[in-house]
Amino acid sequence: MSCINSSYIAVNEPVLSYLPGSAERTQLQAALEQQHAQCMDIPLVIAGRHQQRSDTVEVVSPHAHQHQLARLSQATPADVEQAVQAACAAQRDWSQWSLDARCEVFLKAADLLAGPWRQKLNAATMLGQSKTVQQAEIDAACELIDFLRFNVQFAQELAAQQPLSSPGVRNRMDCRPLEGFVYAITPFNFTAIGGNLATAPVLMGNTVVWKPSATASLSNYLFMELLEEAGLPPGVINFVPGDPQVVSGAVLSSPHLAGIHFTGSTAVFDSLWQQTAQHLPHYRAYPRLVGETGGKDFVLAHPSADAAALAAALVRGAFEFQGQKCSAASRAYIPSSLWPQVKERMLAMLAEIRMGDVRDFSNFMGAVIDRKAFQRIKGYIDAARTDSRCQLVAGGTADDSEGFFVAPTVIQVSDPQHALMREEIFGPVLAVYVFDDGQWDAVVQLVDQTSPYALTGAVFARDRQVLAQLGQALRFAAGNFYINDKPTGAVVGQQPFGGARRSGTNDKAGSAWNLLRWVSPRTVKETHLPPTGHAYPHMQR
Repeated sequence: MSCINSSYIAVNEPVLSYLPGSAERTQLQAALEQQHAQCMDIPLVIAGRHQQRSDTVEVVSPHAHQHQLARLSQATPADVEQAVQAACAAQRDWSQWSLDARCEVFLKAADLLAGPWRQKLNAATMLGQSKTVQQAEIDAACELIDFLRFNVQFAQELAAQQPLSSPGVRNRMDCRPLEGFVYAITPFNFTAIGGNLATAPVLMGNTVVWKPSATASLSNYLFMELLEEAGLPPGVINFVPGDPQVVSGAVLSSPHLAGIHFTGSTAVFDSLWQQTAQHLPHYRAYPRLVGETGGKDFVLAHPSADAAALAAALVRGAFEFQGQKCSAASRAYIPSSLWPQVKERMLAMLAEIRMGDVRDFSNFMGAVIDRKAFQRIKGYIDAARTDSRCQLVAGGTADDSEGFFVAPTVIQVSDPQHALMREEIFGPVLAVYVFDDGQWDAVVQLVDQTSPYALTGAVFARDRQVLAQLGQALRFAAGNFYINDKPTGAVVGQQPFGGARRSGTNDKAGSAWNLLRWVSPRTVKETHLPPTGHAYPHMQR
């Protein structure tokens, strides 16, 4: 990585409106129609070669699970070994590219995505991950473009940070990539996360073996094709879909594993960490483990909160993209003095929410990602129906006859330690604990201590003294802390994202903090006039 000064300043990609009659709406509808009408073969991509395998799994639309979008090739252990070898071989050349040259690849990728590829990625994200047009636009277009552009700015800022040099001496920092390859394991819920987890280490001179989620493979593969068009050399990213145990087993056994870039469940990250520890003496260097995992994200309201703003934040924060955001509001603490107003407003909004095929732009929600998720979420709702500590306030229905649809569900609980307040559900279920206004201090402690996670959280109050109190009392309860706003919607360059405790390593995706994990700095000192003797002045007699 060359050490340069650069003046490149990134700006956030504008979110398009998709109003009736707009050009972007027409273009997206055409892309949706085209992709819906075909069944794509998604291959492995190893050393630049696209390789189709006979062992495939179906990729379907969650909102129409009988409709097949693609056949996804499954990697064998031999395929994974080839991908590892390809990544190691490619790094010898890629790590020698100047930072400027590497940046140009990703800036071109951003321009392609902002232009001719925008609706391809949006359509694939809508059809494959059941995102509405709004949710796809802020994810597959805007956030991914922002990752590409802001990471360039952050990388150049890191390279520009150089040590002091004294007279006769030249000091510099050589920001080397890690020695080996990085394993990127990416989730279904954000196309942008898939793209960023694979490309952030690459920008810093590393090479990657990328295992995408099967349910996001259509959008992820199209992004892989986009990177190739942008000029990414063969082998720098190797796209290896397959059974998680098969792929991870082969990758983690390589002595050249230099790091893991992960977003997914806490249980899976725990397993990866444990497997890595078992192989530790086998690795050439200690692997860097960067992970963003689970969340049980809270909304805490003070009696001084604005009821209208609180209700809107709960509906949007809990139910956009069917509650399948790591940051989604899933537990709320509301004072009894506010609850009647908030409940009335929420019920009115929920009565207007439409759920269905995301090609119908009037829908606010699509389907949850697959049958496993549907059954898990439905299990929580069914258990609540017969639990005396639970009162169903809204929703509670689920139908998988055509798609995996779960209605936006609000459940009031009388026990603040109920499983609905502690366990991650990852679906459109919001648990609400209504407390007496006089219990305020105890409830603040509950928010901090109930869940093992610490990803996002939101507080609502108009009393500035209360907000100051909450900022301190909940300082370690969330890595992204929102005041009078929903706990979702982090924007690259504005709210670096990540949490601690059981929510991950808090390395803040979309920031310089994350990029630092993918370099191994070398200090270089050059002495222009080195001493020729051993004696120091104090030795004179």
